Amino acid sequence: MLEIRDLHVDIAGSRILRGISLVVRPGELVCLLGRNGAGKTTTLNAVMGHRCPVAGGIRFGDADLAMLPPHRIALLGIGFSPEESEVFADLTVAENIAMPTWTRKQGRPAAERIERAYAVFPKLRQYTARGGAQLSGGERKMVSIARALALDPELLLLDEPFEGLSPLVIPEIAQGIGAIRADGRAVLIAESNLHHIPDHADRVHVIERGEIVFSGPPEALARDAAAMAIVAAV
Repeated sequence: MLEIRDLHVDIAGSRILRGISLVVRPGELVCLLGRNGAGKTTTLNAVMGHRCPVAGGIRFGDADLAMLPPHRIALLGIGFSPEESEVFADLTVAENIAMPTWTRKQGRPAAERIERAYAVFPKLRQYTARGGAQLSGGERKMVSIARALALDPELLLLDEPFEGLSPLVIPEIAQGIGAIRADGRAVLIAESNLHHIPDHADRVHVIERGEIVFSGPPEALARDAAAMAIVAAV
């Protein structure tokens, strides 16, 4: 499905990613774990076309993503929920969630896609008429993920889905991510907190200073003292 191979990315003349390689297969949940500034968001932005690689490759199925604009990448079936949620303040919850069905018309019917988004986060049904500016941080995060899901993606990228949220909201978000994965969709999560890694994750990649320093199942991470020292310091 998604293959990132020897990816190098520069920002403002500085090398941010140095040879990143990882794979997300159909139906897998993979986590990219590392401290702030390690390169997690840059990796996701490169997949979505917001950052251009200087070397290496990014493939999604048969498509080479390296030179495609973000809207073309989304149309291929990759949904993205950014760290800041980026919910449109002037639109209602219902309009925010429905928007991807206006722009990506292929796939399942719009009504079915929207209904699935609400099924993952049923709390949002009571807020359909509420404006984006009237939502709490946790509600904005739910809308952001639900909106990405309404694209009907095969792969969902989630940047820091738990960052800054109340401990009361985190289980609700985690349950929603579990439901998305149970649908058979692949999920790639960028996360800075070791304790937010879902129990059902297939693999964890630890990133430090733009390089992958550990790759393996979550239980193997717990046995790797060097990798644990990095993620425990967050």
